[in-house]
Amino acid sequence: MPPTLQTSWQRTLATLAAVLGCAMLAGLAVGQPWPALALAALGMLAAHLLRLRRIMGQLDARVRLPPPHSGGGVWAGVERLLHRARNEVRGRERRLVEMMRAYRAVAAALPDAVVVADRNTQRVIWCNVAAERLLGLSYPRDKGASLGERLQPLPVSHWLSSGRHAEPINDAASPADPSIRISLRLIPYSDALWLLVARDVGKLMRLEKMRRDFVANVSHELRTPLTVVHGYLDMLDPSDNPEWEPIVGEMRRQSQRMTQLVEDLLTLSRLEAQDTLVEEEVAMAPMLSTLRREAEAIGQGRHTVAVEDAAGVDLRGSSRELHSAFSNLVANAVRYTPSGGHIRVRFAPDAGGGVALSVEDTGYGIPEAHLARLTERFYRVSSSRTRETGGTGLGLAIVKHVLQLHQARLEIASEVGRGSIFTCRFGAERVMARTEDIHEEPHD
Repeated sequence: MPPTLQTSWQRTLATLAAVLGCAMLAGLAVGQPWPALALAALGMLAAHLLRLRRIMGQLDARVRLPPPHSGGGVWAGVERLLHRARNEVRGRERRLVEMMRAYRAVAAALPDAVVVADRNTQRVIWCNVAAERLLGLSYPRDKGASLGERLQPLPVSHWLSSGRHAEPINDAASPADPSIRISLRLIPYSDALWLLVARDVGKLMRLEKMRRDFVANVSHELRTPLTVVHGYLDMLDPSDNPEWEPIVGEMRRQSQRMTQLVEDLLTLSRLEAQDTLVEEEVAMAPMLSTLRREAEAIGQGRHTVAVEDAAGVDLRGSSRELHSAFSNLVANAVRYTPSGGHIRVRFAPDAGGGVALSVEDTGYGIPEAHLARLTERFYRVSSSRTRETGGTGLGLAIVKHVLQLHQARLEIASEVGRGSIFTCRFGAERVMARTEDIHEEPHD
């Protein structure tokens, strides 16, 4: 078992005392004790300095330290400690290198393109093999290259400048091959580095297009048989056979619900296929008046309806699509609010020069766990309540797509038992001055 550092010090001090004692005795024998003692001390100091110089030379040269001497003494103890520390450091370095190689091998094997970039200069630090196929980047050829220049014609410079607030680019042509459709996601995982992840979404986009075409075709084909069913139901007179009245009434309600479902599916398919809008000025004063009338007609006097126009501006966009979105929100508020409840529609200024249209109700409310999924197709918080109110489960999906086409967003706040607030927020670029208002201004 190697001696401890304390034992080494004790042995060194004992050796020092022994040497100095012998030097003193020898000096006394010749009648010169102090010179003999000084020479012995200088000799020992020189030996220690030489030992120290040798150890420092080994450390400075960064070479593997030789195995320490098995003897005692403080320098032997220091050499043992240095040798052990150096071995531990080398072991950690080997493990870190192995981990880095393993992580790099994993990143290189990913089918998605992974690019590590400097956050300040927006230059490439490293990229994996898939980056060459999807982005045209190759390591080490493009190390230090500007991402904005290498990923042309993608407009990524402004996108990269957004940092943590950069929204994913879900569908874009690859700069390496325009026939490849990719999605881009920016992950700022440290103060100095970005992780850019690109994925081939061509197959996904083709499947999505097939789904949209299928839904649109089926919905269109259902129109004809539904029209025939409606025609025959209208020919039936329940007064001829009173016992048929509840049956015929239920058939009419269900056929109307099916027709509404088909219309909503067609609307959603059309919105999903759109990339742009026909821009026009949307007069909000008559729009709000229309929403009030629709809410009162659906509620049939069971609710109080308030409409407030605090913005005094109009919007730029599609009047048809915006009315569809706002009308869905108002209809949902009325359907899911018990009799005696209150519906409030407010059009008001928003932060950054934008505007917001909010629909507030005092209805049942929605549990927080469901809020994130409300805009999914056919997602329902309560299927039984949906059947009672006649909803199709597509209204909020339509609202989401309409707002996306207008570069707007939908925010939902709700509390069970107290009601919900659905807010459509539009940026300043969608706001237009209300130059002429010949319609009646909604007010309360």
